[in-house]
Amino acid sequence: MPLVLLLSPMTSLHATPTSLTLRHYSNRTKLTCAATTLSPPPPWKQSRRVISVSFFLSRLLLLPPNNDAMAGTLIDKYVKRKKLDPLEAYVPPVILAQLQIQDLEGFLNVEKPEFEACRRQLRSGPASSLRVNIRAVAQYASDDGFSKTATDDVDRCLRALEELDSLFLRASRKDSKATVQLMKSQLGTALTALDSLLQTVPSQVLDKGKAMVEVYRSASEQDANVSDSPEIQQLQSIL
Repeated sequence: MPLVLLLSPMTSLHATPTSLTLRHYSNRTKLTCAATTLSPPPPWKQSRRVISVSFFLSRLLLLPPNNDAMAGTLIDKYVKRKKLDPLEAYVPPVILAQLQIQDLEGFLNVEKPEFEACRRQLRSGPASSLRVNIRAVAQYASDDGFSKTATDDVDRCLRALEELDSLFLRASRKDSKATVQLMKSQLGTALTALDSLLQTVPSQVLDKGKAMVEVYRSASEQDANVSDSPEIQQLQSIL
């Protein structure tokens, strides 16, 4: 019996430090986890967050044309906030785009129009940047008191061109409802809207832009040496 009594306390004495050690380790683990949870995110994670937000905003400014309502609002705000170039920088490209779109009538006045070529014509050259340029011209017109007229012209022009592009695509896929008559109607609407928008440009600026475009187009049909003229070099720098 005495031996048993001596062994029992020894057993409890050996067990007590072990349990205390396990409890101490468990508490240290909990404290370490809590400290890790409460610590702020490292700087590189914050940087990645800022980059992600910036990328998201930049993508909003590059929305495709079929999101016209949202894209138009964002581009309007961007054009208003950024420092615009002089009006003379936007008028010649708009006139060139207008003539390029007008040339589409020749594509359609044939027995079998090549609708894919028409679509490429509409999406290349000065016409490809028409959206930005006419919004800038409209902003200048708004500053001169023609806000309602210029805004309506821009909206009518862009809607007509988007519908025209859709008609070209559908016709290239043999959609019988995408007729040449509808295409010419949308083409006329876009050209009329561009004419109306250009009427808001001061006559001196408009005449100068038309003269530059005339020299540019005639030079492309003649000897390449004509491209050394100051008017051509200025227009090429704008384009």
